[in-house]
Amino acid sequence: MTEHVAGIADAAARSRVVVVGGGASGLVAAMECAKVGIAVTVLEASSHTGGVLRTRDVAGLPLDVGAESFATRGGHVRQLIDDLGLSGEVVDPRPGGAWIAGIPGVGAAPIPKGGLLGIPANPWDESVRRVIGWGGAWRAYLDRLRPPLTIGHDRSLGHLVRTRMGAKVLDRLVAPVTSGVYSSHPDDIDVDLAAPGLNTALTRTGSLSGAVAELVGGRTTSPGAAVGGLVGGMGRLADALVARLRELGVEVRTDATVASIEHGESADTFRVVVDGDGAETLAADAVILAVGEHESRRLAAPLVPTLAPEVSGSAPVVEVITLVVDAPALDAAPRGTGVLTVPGSHAAKALTHSTAKWPWVADAAGPGVHVIRLSFGAQDEAPATENLSDEDAAALALSEASALLGVPLTPDALRGSDRQRYVQAQPGSVLGRPERVAAARAAIQAVPRLGVVGAWVAGTGLAQVVPDAKAEADRVRRQVLWGPTGEPPATP
Repeated sequence: MTEHVAGIADAAARSRVVVVGGGASGLVAAMECAKVGIAVTVLEASSHTGGVLRTRDVAGLPLDVGAESFATRGGHVRQLIDDLGLSGEVVDPRPGGAWIAGIPGVGAAPIPKGGLLGIPANPWDESVRRVIGWGGAWRAYLDRLRPPLTIGHDRSLGHLVRTRMGAKVLDRLVAPVTSGVYSSHPDDIDVDLAAPGLNTALTRTGSLSGAVAELVGGRTTSPGAAVGGLVGGMGRLADALVARLRELGVEVRTDATVASIEHGESADTFRVVVDGDGAETLAADAVILAVGEHESRRLAAPLVPTLAPEVSGSAPVVEVITLVVDAPALDAAPRGTGVLTVPGSHAAKALTHSTAKWPWVADAAGPGVHVIRLSFGAQDEAPATENLSDEDAAALALSEASALLGVPLTPDALRGSDRQRYVQAQPGSVLGRPERVAAARAAIQAVPRLGVVGAWVAGTGLAQVVPDAKAEADRVRRQVLWGPTGEPPATP
């Protein structure tokens, strides 16, 4: 047995895994391989690691300019945070609730609590009626009078809500949530994936509102409340991952663009060509792709003849503008912790009032100083800031923030701003996407010692990306140590 263990350790020490991409998924996958003694190199094309885990100094404040939180479901991200020694830095958001802006004839109103993806459990509730009006409430009530024969077979969230409860519920309550959270139209969201059990409950209760009431079970919190953050920003998680990788002897390289990946002398080895002033080739026993869908497919295509082409126009481009402003009028958090918008009503799709949401941000900013984040761009809709200079983009964001928060914000109130651009992976709940992604992943995994991780295969959000990256790294490292089956030999 001792000799067998020594042999495995030997095999690990002689092996090298190259991880292409230094975002959260790539860093986690690299750590999983390195902690068993495998030599690992991480190649990140940009000048920084972490991907959407990005903290920047804005007007002297360390602020999240990418992901600002993590979903607590599953406990996977919290376990990672604990393992990296950041347990004491976890903070919960304030339960301030959020608003919807751009409601025709209304303007802005708090998001009704107790719903599911914006679908109300009770259309007569005053907070719901304030958004959809009496006419919208009566139309939504007809849901309870429709025959049950048509229930339980609709996969499109938009079609389901439109036919059951009407256009006002769809456009004013559901669309702001799917656009703001998923950057997708409700028509393209798969009900069974975005809201598991909703169709079944609908059949059981006989109405969509009844199904929502059954699923939420009297919950009165706002959508997305089960999240946590880190004091000092989520970028600290990326920094801690890189620090742990360096302790494990991992080589982490930035400004290292991978031009191509080829098979090595044998079918189970690889040559990774790194572009630069002079092309460099790295030998690898395994490769894990931890980049976006387009780049993953490009790099994998020569190795995977069965890989289907990418579906065009599938990845929304989002720009996040972070503002630091002098605005004592915002001390009272007049629109809660943030604002979602009715699609088409404003240039921005969502706003987060960071100083109202996160105590640590408010403490760092001080009285009268506020941090506001605005998101631009959604499915099939280029960001309104796309062709603007940084200065003009900040001015547009300030104007949008003033309109969405209902508080005048003049240019002289602006202390500083930051602008970031992201290609956002489509959520796994988009109709047809799980099947396409599963087919792509299966084709890539059919190549021995080739793996793929990231939001485009795992689903958006750290709660999905982290456990997926761990599982895929485990699969690849098993093949490195024990061959294509990934199973250790029987021991005497």
